[in-house]
Amino acid sequence: MSNQPVFLSATAGGVRIQVHAQPGASRSQIVGLHGEALKIKIKAPPEDGRANEELRRMLAETLNVPLSSVTLVRGASSRQKVIEVVGVDLASAAQLLAPN
Repeated sequence: MSNQPVFLSATAGGVRIQVHAQPGASRSQIVGLHGEALKIKIKAPPEDGRANEELRRMLAETLNVPLSSVTLVRGASSRQKVIEVVGVDLASAAQLLAPN
């Protein structure tokens, strides 16, 4: 599948997303690509896991899945994160996460 975004891969029950997070932004939004990761600006500050929770909430809302379906797999204290989302297929995720 040549048009598959580099930041997205399929898992058994959903997708895995490579994210470059930028906390403390003026608003939460998908910006575009940062290398092979999806760059997402997060309004919440990087304190007490608040930016991670905002990122999970935003991805759940964008992908139309419950918050419990979005898991931070790697990178809790890093800008480079790996997120797994259960209950969404690769094609739908690619369409819904396309940078504006």
